[in-house]
Amino acid sequence: MKYFHNEIEAKWQHYWAEHQTFAAKNDSDKPKYYVLDMFPYPSGAGLHVGHPLGYIASDIVARYKRHQGFNVLHPQGYDSFGLPAEQYAIQTGQHPEKTTKENIARYREQLDKIGFSFDWSREVRTSNPDYYKHTQWIFIQLFESYYCKDSDKACPISELIEVFQQEGNSRINAVCDEDVPAFTAEEWNSWSPEAQQLMLLKYRLTYLAETEVNWCPALGTVLANDEIVNGVSERGGHPVIRKKMTQWSMRISAYAERLLQGLETIDWTESLKESQRNWIGKSVGASVTFNLKNHEDVIEVFTTRPDTIFGVTFMTLAPEHELVSKITTSEQKAAVEAYVEATAKRSERERMADVKTISGVFTGAYAEHPFTKEAIPVWIGDYVLAGYGTGAVMAVPCGDERDYAFAKHFDLPIVNILGGVDISEAAHADKNTTILANSEFLNGLSYKDATKKIIEELEKIGAGTAKVNYRLRDAVFSRQRYWGEPFPVYYVNGLPQMIAKEHLPIVLPEVEKYLPTEDGQPPLGNASVWAWDTVNNAVVANDKIDNQTVFPLELNTMPGWAGSSWYWMRYMDAHNDSDFAAEAALKYWENVDLYIGGSEHATGHLLYSRFWNKFLKDRGFAPTEEPFKKLINQGMILGMSAFVYRSEDSKTLYSKGLIADKNVHPIHVDLSLINDVTNELDIEAFKNHPLYSDYKNAEFVLENGKYIVGREVEKMSKSKYNVVNPDDICEQYGADTLRLYEMFLGPLEQAKPWNTAGITGVSGFLKKLWRLYFDDNGLIVTDEEPSKEMYKSLHKTIKKVTEDIENFSFNTSVSQFMICVNELAQAKCHHKAILEPLAILVSPYAPHIAEELWSALGHQGSISTVAFPKFDEKHLVESEKEYPVSFNGKMRFTIKLPLDLTAAQIEEIVMADERTQQQLQGRTPNKVIIVPGKIINLVG
Repeated sequence: MKYFHNEIEAKWQHYWAEHQTFAAKNDSDKPKYYVLDMFPYPSGAGLHVGHPLGYIASDIVARYKRHQGFNVLHPQGYDSFGLPAEQYAIQTGQHPEKTTKENIARYREQLDKIGFSFDWSREVRTSNPDYYKHTQWIFIQLFESYYCKDSDKACPISELIEVFQQEGNSRINAVCDEDVPAFTAEEWNSWSPEAQQLMLLKYRLTYLAETEVNWCPALGTVLANDEIVNGVSERGGHPVIRKKMTQWSMRISAYAERLLQGLETIDWTESLKESQRNWIGKSVGASVTFNLKNHEDVIEVFTTRPDTIFGVTFMTLAPEHELVSKITTSEQKAAVEAYVEATAKRSERERMADVKTISGVFTGAYAEHPFTKEAIPVWIGDYVLAGYGTGAVMAVPCGDERDYAFAKHFDLPIVNILGGVDISEAAHADKNTTILANSEFLNGLSYKDATKKIIEELEKIGAGTAKVNYRLRDAVFSRQRYWGEPFPVYYVNGLPQMIAKEHLPIVLPEVEKYLPTEDGQPPLGNASVWAWDTVNNAVVANDKIDNQTVFPLELNTMPGWAGSSWYWMRYMDAHNDSDFAAEAALKYWENVDLYIGGSEHATGHLLYSRFWNKFLKDRGFAPTEEPFKKLINQGMILGMSAFVYRSEDSKTLYSKGLIADKNVHPIHVDLSLINDVTNELDIEAFKNHPLYSDYKNAEFVLENGKYIVGREVEKMSKSKYNVVNPDDICEQYGADTLRLYEMFLGPLEQAKPWNTAGITGVSGFLKKLWRLYFDDNGLIVTDEEPSKEMYKSLHKTIKKVTEDIENFSFNTSVSQFMICVNELAQAKCHHKAILEPLAILVSPYAPHIAEELWSALGHQGSISTVAFPKFDEKHLVESEKEYPVSFNGKMRFTIKLPLDLTAAQIEEIVMADERTQQQLQGRTPNKVIIVPGKIINLVG
């Protein structure tokens, strides 16, 4: 009976779907285990073999936990809003919903073929109205909340309003905009409703504000920092500029300290935690105010080294700083404006990364040193960012590399106030440096004492105070796109109003064009039915807007991370229409026990998710502070690209071995055109391929009659033609082979190259496993008692596989399976007592063949919840020892003896052995050295 993987896999995939084998229950008596993958964005390209790596690992754990008696939630869905679908819609005219549904159908087909134990009954799609109605509701909760510093959590804005009505804001200790004035209850109560709403916007956790954003004119939208690569948009490579726009923002900065402290409570890698710590960027120092000469305005700076204030020789503002236009003199206006315009074309990341370029312009203005009253020139420079700190720095060239380079470049003064430090090697001063300053209260003080003293003196003269600063900025939450969640917001006299929960969702309207309007409005500006009727609580035609009962709706949509910032909770109760999840379901599942996904989300999705989870916990909607207990970043599977080498004129193509002394250019080749084993190019197929029509008449210079391509490991990508389709692997070798091979490639967290040629070994292993159970005539499993060696092979494997799954070391499990099957094959093991638990052991890794073997052994139903075999140490305890028998220190033969023999008994057996007699040839040894369990040596 042969192993036909296609029939077996189709059979069991159908069985699982029909019986909903992996559907989790919300009311189980079993302990819960929630394992989750970062859900995919369904692109038109479909999956390549790199995508399932993390899914296979999580599926192994999910299946293992079911075997251990857990109620396992292992769901899957789609992060289905986003720019790629919208760009495709712009290019082809197809509605993004249509292409998204087609892409999802393709992904589902591919995922099912690999045999994942997903609970598809809980599938979510962030672009479905029944999902995003809850995203809209969460947005409203953020709008209706503020962050109370006293209780250190988010609280209802209604509580804040009550205090304002009774006391004003004198005792309010809340996170808010910096320009909030003090006001009394009388003043608050005398304000118009519009004035009160404007004040509340300065406290709300989501608010409207004019913000510096990354604007991409070609895409017509704002981009997040992680959507920009080398100064251009990741999607399409378009230029990005900095621009001020009125945007919705989220006050994630209120949670900065809690986001830091929460890292200590979760099981994440240290490198991932460090990424978040650096992004949050906590700094302890002082806020210092510098008066401006001939201006009423002041420059506020934050510094971690207030002790170096006597080394300040100039100040630098970010080009976008609001004071630049106010303080620039007429003589410097043209130069400053040109510099500001040029800087707007560089992304923040580009400016942060560029440590070599020195550029700046003098504004013509001067600040006043708070202690010496000396005039300090004010410059602008793109190494200072408006969104970090205050957008201004007090430049101390003797203690900071960039300040030093800037001062040297523009011939600005440098004052050494750091004792014992060579200022030509600026920024080498550490926190133990002695301060030598021209000041009666600083001379000779240590860093710590000088810092304390400076802050005291600044507070005395009203020029500064101690402060903790965070690099983390509030998150821009608006996108000028069509394919995203609509805001549940309409505007009355330009002020935002929320739509009540019972009227959600506000569904994305139909539009003719997905581009911004001719007057620059977002794509929703093209909608003709996009106004809110407050009487009938319905979306109506725009021509009905009267600003009395019918008002305009928000034209921006939410960013891609909105739907992904809470989706793990929706899986807990995916079909709840009234709430995002019922309280009982949330209480039962709590949070994710194991989360697997890419490290590229370290400072985007994972920070926003933690922020939303903490907020929902504050407001009583979520059961835990942190969403993900344990997180593993899977490595990348790299593609093995192939290249041909063309000459300068493209008329000649040289084989790999002939390019050493040639000036050639490598060209990516579609992998379907080469022999994976020999690396030989199919020249005729290459010439006739539409991608390579330019080379139809080229001369091919061969080596030994063949054209050999070059090979290189790169990121697997459609553009590099090195993508391997998992469907092809499943068809040729089987899904179980694909699963085992991806795990076998190496440790989960590491990047590793794909090589299809290596998959045959894993395929052969499964066939060898099959032959333990079947021969050509059918099942050959017996009820005979296995040998000790058979039990030993099995229990070695139980021990190893259990430890490996617990430690997420899946690659070594596959190796152990191969060792075990080889040992059992050599022992001619067809014993049910061994093969039955072996099928369960294999099941998490290769579930289809395991199900078929389990069924063949006479069991009904699925193997998926059968108890996992337990390791019994007695089967690994050695009862015999193979001794090396040496004569005068040279080993001549080995002998297997029971371990419980005494030295005298061992000597008697060895001396009686005919091999010993042959070595001695009638002689009597002078000495017999025996160490039980170790050595036997006959001397003389």
